Amino acid sequence: MKTLNKYHLMIIMILLGNISFGQVSRDSISKVEKKVNKQWFETIAIRGYMQVRYNRLFETNEQLKCEQCDKSWGENGGAFIRRMRVIISGNVHERVYIYIQPDFASSASSTGLHFAQLRDAYFDLALDAKKTFRLRIGQSKVPFGFENLQSSQNRLALDRNDALNSSVSNERDLGMFFYWAPDKKRQLFAKLVNEGLKGSGDYGVIGFGLYNGQTANKPEANNEMHAVARISYPHQFKNGQIIEGSLQAYKGKYVLPADLRSTGVKAVKSFSFNDQRVAASFILFPQPFGIQAEYNIGEGPEYNPSKDSIETQKLEGGYITLSYMLKIKKQILIPFVRAQYYDGGKKHELDARSYTVNEMEYGIEWQPFKNFELVAMYTFSERRFEDKKSKSNTQKGSLLRLQAQLNF
Repeated sequence: MKTLNKYHLMIIMILLGNISFGQVSRDSISKVEKKVNKQWFETIAIRGYMQVRYNRLFETNEQLKCEQCDKSWGENGGAFIRRMRVIISGNVHERVYIYIQPDFASSASSTGLHFAQLRDAYFDLALDAKKTFRLRIGQSKVPFGFENLQSSQNRLALDRNDALNSSVSNERDLGMFFYWAPDKKRQLFAKLVNEGLKGSGDYGVIGFGLYNGQTANKPEANNEMHAVARISYPHQFKNGQIIEGSLQAYKGKYVLPADLRSTGVKAVKSFSFNDQRVAASFILFPQPFGIQAEYNIGEGPEYNPSKDSIETQKLEGGYITLSYMLKIKKQILIPFVRAQYYDGGKKHELDARSYTVNEMEYGIEWQPFKNFELVAMYTFSERRFEDKKSKSNTQKGSLLRLQAQLNF
């Protein structure tokens, strides 16, 4: 950018209405010059959060586990750092926004914890000055499901529901997505997060894209990309109440990787399976009463115990969460209850493990101040999870789960 002299700066300051001719000083000129000539790295923000859990209180069955949810469930589980995220984000240009998020609490193996792994690494390219049209390129969340897009930092329940989260492990993949939303809707998306109403963030009113389909941090395994499309419309009524409804779908071919196949398990030679779903979402944001409900149907790889083989099978399931937000002076209490059901496979687990899940959870979130949250959640669960090594495996039980969260 061409260097501005002090006369240019004086004109800018006067037009901005900050000073009059008689108030111009060397200090005020220096301040404006610094603002005008700000370097891109001065616009970058760093924030993050950490979640520490303990799941063994009043546990009735140590064989009741949930690999997708939390690997510290059940036998030999203990205190566990579920997430340790640092987020680096900001505008490096008026039309280019970057977002990088590593997690320092990833598990490299069953005996190795707290390894760094990339979660997000993308940039948004705005196609117009108001940023109503955007291209998102890199590894980011796949726009399928409200709770999948909702940050774990904002979610009430400790884990995402099995039904929709089984679609995309870690909710992310590598690809390119297009998002469109008018300015007023983008402001509303931001409000739902900034005011603590448990929003999902801005993934557009309309979104669609192409991605590898093997889930985050996995190489592509065929010559076919997954395609996804989503329509989500938030609306604020005159009384201030806000609702959001969404429809979304994706389709592709998923290849079960070699490290997720038991020796001798049967399947098609290519281990390639149809992978497609459609889902509907309805959200009534908690002001003070809230409802969050989603359901999906589709098909994907699933282990068939009767044939000892992995096959493309039908799947379905969803959840509903009811909540009530209480504001006591500067503190926030949110009691909630969630019911969920899922019948289908989980493609990112051993042999595309077959599941039937019926679960009820009762919890409360306490926010004494914005930098700290404590969640207590009592879970009543019945889970059938079968693969070649574990057949006729149904576990029932209950447990009290605790999570302390630091926001910074």
